[in-house]
Amino acid sequence: MLGPSAVVVLAVFVVLAAPPVVVAQPADIEQGQRLYESLCGSCHGPQGNGGRGANLAQPRLRRASDDQALFNIIRRGIRGTEMPGSPLTPIQVSSIAAYVKTLGRVAPEDIPGDGRRGAAVYAGLDCARCHTVRGRGGIVGPDLDDIGARRSAAHLREALLDPEVSVPTGFLLLRVVTRDGRVLSGVRVNEDGFSIQFRDLTGRLHSFWKTELDTLEQQWQRSPMGSYAGRLTTEQTDDLVAYLVSLKGAR
Repeated sequence: MLGPSAVVVLAVFVVLAAPPVVVAQPADIEQGQRLYESLCGSCHGPQGNGGRGANLAQPRLRRASDDQALFNIIRRGIRGTEMPGSPLTPIQVSSIAAYVKTLGRVAPEDIPGDGRRGAAVYAGLDCARCHTVRGRGGIVGPDLDDIGARRSAAHLREALLDPEVSVPTGFLLLRVVTRDGRVLSGVRVNEDGFSIQFRDLTGRLHSFWKTELDTLEQQWQRSPMGSYAGRLTTEQTDDLVAYLVSLKGAR
């Protein structure tokens, strides 16, 4: 059994170790809004409805089911995603979290188009050649299973009409020429000082020692997906965006 002094020490440790409760005072929310607009809005959208970052203008956030989870995500980031950790103080992080919680009351986007017709457009364009939805499709392009929870309608429209404006961070298109004259291109999977692995547009994985290559061309901010501007009518674009926005992943 712990003595009185040990109990006091343990209680102090718990208080210091626990993250702050997400505050909800007007002044704290105002501070959180200022920090959000300067640090977060460029990715998550000025009203939280998504961009390069996730759509936060929702009553429930799938990755942040409670205050502590929301605080931890803002403070630590999400490994394997474009969401970085933060150097802010716990109080600043808590104020941002408090502001983010208010974004769930923002009116949902008014999205023109018909998602059912958009599903047919998606199939007709053979988007599944590169993208996966509900476990079916290719793996060269980003998984779209929850794209509607991660991106705004405006960002998705931009990605369709001008793909190279919205290339994900870390995405790298390669063009290589081997010493025996083969010319190959694809999306980088892994690279170190001696070797490189990439996947071509058919989904086939290639691996080379760099000494086997005559040319290794890194095509940053390039996308293997061509623009659909001029290839789709305005109505078809609206329908396809509506379909993509409907993809929210597992709930």
